[in-house]
Amino acid sequence: MRSLVTGGAGFIGSHIARHCLALGHEVIVLDDLSGGFRDQVPEGAQFVEGSLVNQDLLRILFSEHCFDYVYHLAAYAAEGLSHFIRHFNYTNNLIGSVNLINESVRNEVKAFVFTSSIAVYGVNQLPMTEALMPQPEDPYGIAKYAVELDLRAANEMFGLNYIVFRPHNVYGENQNIGDRYRNVIGIFMNQIMQGQPMTIFGDGSQTRAFSYVDDVAPVIARSVEVPEAYNQVFNIGADQPYTVNELANAVAIAFGVESRIEHLPARLEVQHAYPNHDKARSIFGNDDGGMPLEEGIARMAAWAKRVGVRVGRKFGNIEVTRNLPRSWQ
Repeated sequence: MRSLVTGGAGFIGSHIARHCLALGHEVIVLDDLSGGFRDQVPEGAQFVEGSLVNQDLLRILFSEHCFDYVYHLAAYAAEGLSHFIRHFNYTNNLIGSVNLINESVRNEVKAFVFTSSIAVYGVNQLPMTEALMPQPEDPYGIAKYAVELDLRAANEMFGLNYIVFRPHNVYGENQNIGDRYRNVIGIFMNQIMQGQPMTIFGDGSQTRAFSYVDDVAPVIARSVEVPEAYNQVFNIGADQPYTVNELANAVAIAFGVESRIEHLPARLEVQHAYPNHDKARSIFGNDDGGMPLEEGIARMAAWAKRVGVRVGRKFGNIEVTRNLPRSWQ
């Protein structure tokens, strides 16, 4: 089995590449290193640096390797920032994905595994189920849902099998803690290690279900071995929602420091978002409840202390500055 993992030097992608290797796959990782790190590519995987926007590179890769499976993780997953970088968002998250789908169709890939997001749901009924009509509220969620629809169309027209996962608020080792626009747990940890207060947009009453990466990555990796999963959409992640204030306190405890929080002006975001996972459990059979939040954060904190503070770069090409949060200016 030969698999392409896009975004395999990044957070979730590096874990999925590792689990694919454990399953006996030959793994080629494609990553432009815009949010990932070369040393996170697992030993045994072949690394290719490049972008999905480069159609010529994709043609060469597919012709050289004859992939059985494609795991598509590459994305710039900054929901809040996506309002202000619409062209960049759609070029990388939608057009890049379409380029990959085209090559998968041309080369008769057996299954295309896509990590979408619960951002596709927008403001919706809780807990969110796969039967709900998506109502994405930000360009990132719109791009993810557009790729889901394109995969369905490619299946109907060309027979390309796909599996869509909608993970949510995933955290753990290898997360880019230096990114100032996304990954709230990583942001909190980086701030604590620099002696800064943890910053929260709004009053911190927003709720999310935070998902430890190894409750998500192994299922995604082995999904290609489950025929019942083909051409289906699955929520995947933790069940229990927490407020962002509760999360900040848990991170402070993991670092053994007093919880210091600075509340920033609220930004436009979905206030409450957590899904139901019954469908995934019925197909993949994982029903152990997942990693407890406190233990998962402790594991990530131990890793963060080892790698140390990381300085995130400001996004270099903000396209629209109107209503941009002051802390991002």
